[in-house]
Amino acid sequence: MDSLYAQAVSLAVPVFIGLMVVEIAYDCARRTRYYHLADAINSLSCGIVSTGMRIFFGFLGLYCYEWSLTHLAPFRLPAGNWLSWIFAFLFYDFCYYWQHRLGHTVGLFWASHSVHHQSEEFNLTTALRQPGTGAFTNWVFYIPMALGGIPVSVFLVVGVIQLFYQFWPHTRHIGRLGFLDRWIQTPSNHRVHHAQNDLYLDRNYVGVFLIWDHLFGTFQEERDDETCIYGIRGQLKSWNPVWANLHYYWIMMKDCWHARRWRDKLRIWFAPPGWRPADVAERFSKPAYDPQTDFERYDPARPLLLSIYVLVQFAALLVAHSHFVRVLPKQGLAENVLYFAFLLVSLALLGGLLENRRLFALLEGCRILAMAAGVLATGTWFGNLRGAG
Repeated sequence: MDSLYAQAVSLAVPVFIGLMVVEIAYDCARRTRYYHLADAINSLSCGIVSTGMRIFFGFLGLYCYEWSLTHLAPFRLPAGNWLSWIFAFLFYDFCYYWQHRLGHTVGLFWASHSVHHQSEEFNLTTALRQPGTGAFTNWVFYIPMALGGIPVSVFLVVGVIQLFYQFWPHTRHIGRLGFLDRWIQTPSNHRVHHAQNDLYLDRNYVGVFLIWDHLFGTFQEERDDETCIYGIRGQLKSWNPVWANLHYYWIMMKDCWHARRWRDKLRIWFAPPGWRPADVAERFSKPAYDPQTDFERYDPARPLLLSIYVLVQFAALLVAHSHFVRVLPKQGLAENVLYFAFLLVSLALLGGLLENRRLFALLEGCRILAMAAGVLATGTWFGNLRGAG
């Protein structure tokens, strides 16, 4: 398990939450309504899922990186040389560009990355809306850094710096920034990236430096006459974070099952998102979609008291997630898996409640009873709250 990542998360999350509170307060003061309860909870829930998956499976990529560095790299750069750090930062940014670009242009990678784009809002909670399956695929794009002799410690640090940098551009409350919009990733540039408009689709992939978008012809500036429409084509239409991570895999699996030719069954996974075999498209046609005329924000109505209940329960789950990260090194694998499974089930049920589904109200009641019974029977919580300090 990636306990180092868990420690980084435990330090960063309070800062992120603090900045989100500031943005929410500003949003309320300006009455811009860039935040909606269900969307924000769903995005943060996806972040919790992603964190857990990274904790359990992040070692896969790290192991492959270390092995490549040890057995394949012709040399190693000195970690104590500042030139190594500058080179590593630029190299990471370059690798991220291609990870991000292929995450939009290859179906298998889009199935993972699409989670980040499912939100139909654009605010700081969107930054934490990360895929749970990225730990299985993203590492491939950084093996060139290992082959370039970049030490593991340098790779990890520049990766964290890049990740933290990419938090702040997820906002609509910061306008154009003049010449900076031509050179680095800014809120204006990233709004374009998250838009599904024809003009903006699949643009502005960089993490930090826009040189890669300019070099490879994928830069598009934000225009006053083209308002960004956020979300993905083929809406998720769900507040369930578990389903959010399975959504596009399921779409591809269905098309793969129905395809008659084996080469089409294989091609589905590596073709651009939305590609379908001719025989599948003919038998299972989908209506044409134009975001300018067909887009409708997903937000099913629910009673106010239900929204308050979900908000309170989600706040409790945020505390539980923080506790999970803290007790992680002190527990065995089975306990950690059970704790994470509890978080997954709880988040999925809250998502169903936000959709105002009666079945999920019954299941939520069962969850509360089971949770209370477990505490009463054992006299403790996962990892024991008193021992977590």
